[in-house]
Amino acid sequence: MKLKPLYDRVVVKKIELETATPGGIILPDSAKEESQFAEVVAVGEGKLLNNGQIVPLKVKEGQKVLISKYAGSDVEINGEEYTILKEEDILAIVED
Repeated sequence: MKLKPLYDRVVVKKIELETATPGGIILPDSAKEESQFAEVVAVGEGKLLNNGQIVPLKVKEGQKVLISKYAGSDVEINGEEYTILKEEDILAIVED
């Protein structure tokens, strides 16, 4: 099954954070924060304006992004967890 988001929606897969501190202490699941870093899996065709025009999205599939902490809806498809959110909930594109 493949997800194709509508209009200005973006599907991302969160990138797991390190499970150990720099000092080597292993963090239990209850102490870990949910990651705000994600990889873009799919993007919609663009934002629909009131006049019917569609403005293309800035993010592309495969890019790494920083997302808002409580943004979007989490879904599970074929055992994989994804988040569907609006492009405006993406705070930044992460460049190496």
